[in-house]
Amino acid sequence: MNQTILISNRLTLRFMQKSDLEAIHNLQSIPEVDQYNTLGLPKDLAETEKIMAPLFAALEQSEINKYTFVVELSSTQKFVGLIALNLGNPKYKSAEVWYKLLPTFWGKGYATESLTQLLDFGFNDLKLHRIEAGCAVNNLASVKVLEKTGFSYEGRKCQTLPLKTGWSDNFEYGIIEKDFKNKPLN
Repeated sequence: MNQTILISNRLTLRFMQKSDLEAIHNLQSIPEVDQYNTLGLPKDLAETEKIMAPLFAALEQSEINKYTFVVELSSTQKFVGLIALNLGNPKYKSAEVWYKLLPTFWGKGYATESLTQLLDFGFNDLKLHRIEAGCAVNNLASVKVLEKTGFSYEGRKCQTLPLKTGWSDNFEYGIIEKDFKNKPLN
């Protein structure tokens, strides 16, 4: 397995490993984390393993198309969450990002920091042209993260997310390479 590691000021992003399964299961099992997610709460560790199996398999390929990283505090290697970059058709040089963090790390800039690091990897290492993201319209924290990292609001899909609370609209965001590289440093 390729051992891509991304390092920012406070965080290390490394490919997830099977040894991370329990921490991933704990993350996936938190109702607040699942609030804007369509996955649902896994009933046990075996179900989490089954859900994550395709992502583990993708990291084993010679040409990776789904990069799923564990986000850790650099100082302690404490598990913070997951962040991923899923490549689209190579012709379009595009990808989609998603992220989930433990609630104890919300509101402290970790999502913004890890997403910035992932965008840098996507544009500079993978030579992507465009990266997209979506989030439920009521997920205001995610909206802030996307906008802080330079994503532009591009539209709204109506009733596309089957959440526990019912169908939700989804905001669509995107960023292109030149906008990321020209973004002023915070």
